[in-house]
Amino acid sequence: MTRPVITAFDWVPDFAKGQVRDLRVRWALEEVGQPYDVRYLSQGEQKHPDHRARQPFGQVPTLEEGELTLFESGAIVHHIATTRGGLLPADAAARARAVEWMFAALNTVEPPVMDLSFVDLFEADKPWSKPRRPSVEQRIRERLQDVASRLGENDWFDGDFSAGDLLMVAVLRIIRDDPLLSEHPTLADYVTRGEARPAFQRALAAQMAGFTGSPPPGFAEWEAKMKTSEGESA
Repeated sequence: MTRPVITAFDWVPDFAKGQVRDLRVRWALEEVGQPYDVRYLSQGEQKHPDHRARQPFGQVPTLEEGELTLFESGAIVHHIATTRGGLLPADAAARARAVEWMFAALNTVEPPVMDLSFVDLFEADKPWSKPRRPSVEQRIRERLQDVASRLGENDWFDGDFSAGDLLMVAVLRIIRDDPLLSEHPTLADYVTRGEARPAFQRALAAQMAGFTGSPPPGFAEWEAKMKTSEGESA
């Protein structure tokens, strides 16, 4: 089998380290025991034509394997899970339920969680951000309650750890340090279990080791502006 190549950034701000979505792909590859190579991009390179040929939206990650090129972390994780053993059950019904949780993580839980990032960070300097936070928090609380109710006291959503758990843990990790998650101890423990898996630890270490680049021009000014906005909002 051809050794896959993924793309990742060689630099991101501190708040993004351990969160860039190539981590999800690295984790899946580690879970199934598949060695891989990484093509690192400096900030800005993701918008160049050669990368847009792989990823039309100019993002990471991508995966290249022989003649196949994929983008979108969910699609890549699904491909890994369906072409290697270890992330999807053999039973057809259980397999379908695992895929169901993959979609739930990305389509139902992640959008409101990411809204919080825009409120607190990417659009923190906008006049509409602070007033939006209560409604964003409420949507997240509703989703987390639903997720916690279905998980119950189980370790994983449907028996053994699956690709559905991998993506759900990856999404919930975005708010791992926010009180919204700690309101649900079962979900906080669920994230901790996922992060304790040796495959996750290897993936995280690999991602962190790859951050050897430099910030792009203008980053210091942007960072200073965001810190000023945070101070005014306090």
